[in-house]
Amino acid sequence: YINPTSITIITLSIIMGTIMTMSSSNWLMAWIGLELNMLAILPIISKPKTTRASEATIKYFLTQAIASAMMLLSSTTNAWQTGSWDILELKNKFSTTIMTLSLTMKMGAAPIHFWLPEVLQGTTLQTALLITTWQKLAPISLMYMISNNIQPALLMSAGILSMIVGGLGGINQTQLRKTMAYSSINNLGWTIMIMALSPNLAVMNIFIYMIMTTPIFLMMTSTSTKTLQNLTTTWTTSTATTLSIALLMLSTSGLPPFTGFMPKMLALNELITQKLTTLATLAIMTSLVSLLFYLRVTYLIMVLTSP
Repeated sequence: YINPTSITIITLSIIMGTIMTMSSSNWLMAWIGLELNMLAILPIISKPKTTRASEATIKYFLTQAIASAMMLLSSTTNAWQTGSWDILELKNKFSTTIMTLSLTMKMGAAPIHFWLPEVLQGTTLQTALLITTWQKLAPISLMYMISNNIQPALLMSAGILSMIVGGLGGINQTQLRKTMAYSSINNLGWTIMIMALSPNLAVMNIFIYMIMTTPIFLMMTSTSTKTLQNLTTTWTTSTATTLSIALLMLSTSGLPPFTGFMPKMLALNELITQKLTTLATLAIMTSLVSLLFYLRVTYLIMVLTSP
């Protein structure tokens, strides 16, 4: 049992923290918003009284705290050089690099992605949903605001690396929460890569990903599905739900004619327009790797369980 008052305070703090960060024009206020948000989600992650949940909470706290420290270092260095705390005035090259690393760490993109699969595996499905969707809004909005000042090569490298890590990491997973974590890293890769060329497209990409991920997690929660093996047995009790999970998985992988194909197609179009054909080819290749584990889930549902 949890006190309704504490639930209200925690929920309001999570919402307030994100809104504060997204609407602030000053680095200190953005930082305070992120801290408020992070402190409020810790009791939610540690709610199941298991050692795994406590471990996940500590891992989440440490990575977010280190990222926040990097963020303060970056903004302070910039304020020292330029005399301004304004988010849009992040002109110092050192500051932009540190800030980009800090934000990728906060959202769980490569190269500092290791915490995400571990934290998701240690918590409930609802908390995993919260971490893969809502918790990404604040760092992505900050990245959107400073996207003009970040070196495109840095964003594209982080993006491609996330796509490769997300694709390869998800292949060997039997736990659905870890699969969804690598799926999240993979999709963040697309978002970060295209942020360098078209920030609006990046925002659309992440929103479409969130719209597709939310029902997957909700349906997994309603059927108590946590592993691939569970998926094969839920078919008998709730056919429509299991079928929807399969289709949503295909959509998240970016397979036409599903919705998930559209942002990827637009991103590739943008890359080719900017004469970055090699990068576009690499992106398609990594997309094929990640398609492998999405198809594996779908195959298990569609083929092995159908009479």
